[in-house]
Amino acid sequence: MDATALLMLLQLTSPALPVGAYSYSEGLETLVDQGLIKSAADLQTWLTASLATGSIGVEAAILIRAHRAWSQGDQPQVIYWNHWLSATRETAELQQQNWQMGRSLLKLLQDLYPRSNSDWSGWDMTENWNMAIIFALAAGLAEIDEYNAVLGYLHSWTSNLVSAGVKLIPLGQTAGQKLMLQLAEPITASADRSLTLPDDQLFSCSWGLAIASMTHETQYSRLFRS
Repeated sequence: MDATALLMLLQLTSPALPVGAYSYSEGLETLVDQGLIKSAADLQTWLTASLATGSIGVEAAILIRAHRAWSQGDQPQVIYWNHWLSATRETAELQQQNWQMGRSLLKLLQDLYPRSNSDWSGWDMTENWNMAIIFALAAGLAEIDEYNAVLGYLHSWTSNLVSAGVKLIPLGQTAGQKLMLQLAEPITASADRSLTLPDDQLFSCSWGLAIASMTHETQYSRLFRS
């Protein structure tokens, strides 16, 4: 990956990317409120399990498929995987999160790549685009290869939830950075697995995620949107 592509990947995975990722905890706030996650070790266990068997691993595999479809100009295949991903969201909160972030990133890409305006003419802006699908498009436009794209996506997802944990548990900033180092191997393993995961293995087991996500909607006091 050349320097330009690397810089764009860093931009796409930056907390400063204006897609609203910082406003979501994906049920983590509920788990902390219920006392199920109360330390850095607890958070590490939760995120490690999520990367190994959770829905984020399936999301990474769909990102790979979308990246390949974009590179081949196969829009029907892109739409298929976008609809598939939307249908497998476990809660309305997780679905709305991904649609909102996907729309925000698509709007940003239209502003960042004005020379490609003709490419946007056939796009239905009312389509509910998932974040992973549009991230794959962004990677393609920036000539970021599929492996580095999915590695960056998983790192960004993990970093966002560690940041949420730092605020919620709470943890010190140093503890958060140590946790990111400890999660490097699970992130890499999840990225590696996404490259070869066959279609008939696209399933996940996220212990407690759906319940935590749904419960968060009616939580008495909260810092995060969902």
